[in-house]
Amino acid sequence: MSAALSVFSYLLVIGAGVSVALQQVLNANLRAQLGSPWWAGFVSYLVGMLAMLAVALTAPGPRLADGVGGVTSWLSWTGGLFGALFIGTAILMVPRLGAATVLALIVVGQMLGSLAFDHFGLLGLSQHPVSPTRLAGAASLILGVVLIRS
Repeated sequence: MSAALSVFSYLLVIGAGVSVALQQVLNANLRAQLGSPWWAGFVSYLVGMLAMLAVALTAPGPRLADGVGGVTSWLSWTGGLFGALFIGTAILMVPRLGAATVLALIVVGQMLGSLAFDHFGLLGLSQHPVSPTRLAGAASLILGVVLIRS
């Protein structure tokens, strides 16, 4: 991968992270405006679903029916449940803890979970053992939460 493509890829992922922060703030605002965290979460998912549907229908590549055959596991279909848990928790917690603390804690949870998934090779991932360096990175994230919260 060229250096320019690497930089673009990193910036794209950073932009996705900024969009997660923006999404949580907008969802918290919608919660206050609608008076319900559940309707705010529903609207968030509905708008996201419509956006993904538009992309899926217009992008080149296989259609849903092509991938539904006996090759998918039932567990693979449950990702949206975890997304709903994420959205619902963030909608409830951003007003209480603040966007920075909530997202910092989410990143810590993502890091701890991904370290475990990598270490044990869970859900079909290649195994990448936990190392002292990787644990130091996770500890740095936890320290970051402490610093953000104070």
